Amino acid sequence: MYYKQKYIESIKSLKSNINGLSSDEAKNRLSEYGYNELKEGYKVPAWKLFLESFKDPLVIILLIAAIVQIFLGEVVESIIIFIVIILNSILGVTQTKKAEGSLESLKKLSAPKAKVIRDNQKQTIEGRELVPGDIVILEAGDYIPADGRIIEAQTLKIVEGMLTGESEPVLKHSEKIDEDVGIGDQKNMVFSGSLVVYGRGTFVVTSTGMNTEMGKVANLLETAENKQTPLQQKLDEFSKKLGVLIVAIAALIFIIQVVRSFMSGSDIPKARIIADSFMFSIAVAVAAIPEALSSIVTIVLSVGTNDMAKKQAIIRQLPAVETLGSTSVICTDKTGTLTQNKMTVVDFYMYETPKEDMNPKNINYSYQSKILTVASAICNDSNINNEGKEIGDPTEVALIKFANTRNLDYNTLRDRYNRLNEIPFDSDRKLMSTVNNIHGNVYMFTKGAPDVVFSRCKYAMVDGDTVDINEDILNAYKSMNEEFSNKALRVLAFAIKDVEDDNFVPLLEDEDN
Repeated sequence: MYYKQKYIESIKSLKSNINGLSSDEAKNRLSEYGYNELKEGYKVPAWKLFLESFKDPLVIILLIAAIVQIFLGEVVESIIIFIVIILNSILGVTQTKKAEGSLESLKKLSAPKAKVIRDNQKQTIEGRELVPGDIVILEAGDYIPADGRIIEAQTLKIVEGMLTGESEPVLKHSEKIDEDVGIGDQKNMVFSGSLVVYGRGTFVVTSTGMNTEMGKVANLLETAENKQTPLQQKLDEFSKKLGVLIVAIAALIFIIQVVRSFMSGSDIPKARIIADSFMFSIAVAVAAIPEALSSIVTIVLSVGTNDMAKKQAIIRQLPAVETLGSTSVICTDKTGTLTQNKMTVVDFYMYETPKEDMNPKNINYSYQSKILTVASAICNDSNINNEGKEIGDPTEVALIKFANTRNLDYNTLRDRYNRLNEIPFDSDRKLMSTVNNIHGNVYMFTKGAPDVVFSRCKYAMVDGDTVDINEDILNAYKSMNEEFSNKALRVLAFAIKDVEDDNFVPLLEDEDN
């Protein structure tokens, strides 16, 4: 269990080193361990999918009916039945293969790259070429390509919801853990498929491919027993009942017909009476079979599948569409599942500052609320890339989007007021600080939990001026913080101070005054 080891012990046990593997060693391990990818289970070939569609009880009854009709001389009707059954099977196979193709395309799109140290140099390689012992570098926005033991973590936050169900990012560290813990509490480990939303870090790869935690889940899915969907169960049940009923009615008609003919004293030979009665009962049975039912079901399900595809949901098997419709109870975690796991700035407070300053359409907002907006954008590590993908903690993303709505583009602010130094966020002290150059003056911006920030402030900004903080001002801030909290809002406080030194390197004790 790597999480119980010091990271240096994990590196040694994997016969690696902090400077990474050599290219030759990586090649040898790749041939030993194989590619870092999930093995695909057995794919049913198209011809087998085609034949399996004929196992349906309703289809079997239709085939029997078509064969009997040939003997009855109804060749055209039999050919129509055969054509309908074959088209029905082709439609089902086409839909299944189309879904598999879409899943394959998604898999290629999501295949992550990996930044590794090999031959003592930083390189970018395909995630599938990772091997145990590789040293991988992580940054915000990266998908983790393999399981590993963390070597270094600088405010590293990772979303592991696909394994744990928790949408809240997990703050990682590199210290060893002594007790036995589950995956969700292995905070010095990273797992394949999870997403870095904040900070930076490095880890040594401990498992790849099917040996990762995600690989174990994939293996469980492959070995899971296939069960019929509610629709398949209902159709099977209906087909069996229909088959038994038709046979019973046909048998009854046959008996009645034979008995009537015998009792009428007809001169027709008994063998001919029995043959005619049998053919008549078979004809009645064929007429009772709903030949179009199977095709109608397939067509309706195909339409449903296409509608789901338009809403970005890929359905692999046609009957699964009806299964979704049959669902009556869904048990789900709310955040990030029913909600989008996105935050939005909805309110703010500064002493004696009008609420109109909150309105993005108001271009005449006050000096102090502009400073608050600037502080929230530059004392911030989140980002929005060229494709519009939001990278970073949802709270920080909300702050830069709010700055954008106020015509204070966060990228422009960061370029103009360049960051000279920083103290990263820490969950113990509940603060983050940056040092920025503002028009030739150097300031330190601090954000964090309101109670912590309040306790470290000796001054307040009132109407653009700096004044000594007093009980009235402090109580006003504390009261507003309580009001926001009662509304279930997530609250951050911001502070600023002039440090007047380009070479200023902030220490923890500088987050004061």
